[in-house]
Amino acid sequence: MARESLGEFEQLVMLAILRLGEDVYGVPVVEEIERRTGRGVSRAAVYIALRRLENKGLVSSHMADPTPERGGRAKRFFRVEPDGIDLLRDSRLALLSMWQDLEPVLGGR
Repeated sequence: MARESLGEFEQLVMLAILRLGEDVYGVPVVEEIERRTGRGVSRAAVYIALRRLENKGLVSSHMADPTPERGGRAKRFFRVEPDGIDLLRDSRLALLSMWQDLEPVLGGR
């Protein structure tokens, strides 16, 4: 059976979590993706991707204690699981393999 692959946005979300450290919530993930890619990202899209990744077992989450700053609401924190890291590595290797030797075709830009 073929191993599951990651979409570009799923990769961006997981890479943002890894860059920000363990136990990060959605808003910093949005900000990190926007800062590094220069493109706008909606919170909803990130939370949908996080739910999908969690359903696949690639990320996990837990609720933190409620804080007064948030009006007593708790934050959901996410972390990338070992299977998620393995799949990111596989995706990176597949992309590098596909890009290999294409500079002449792309014009070297």
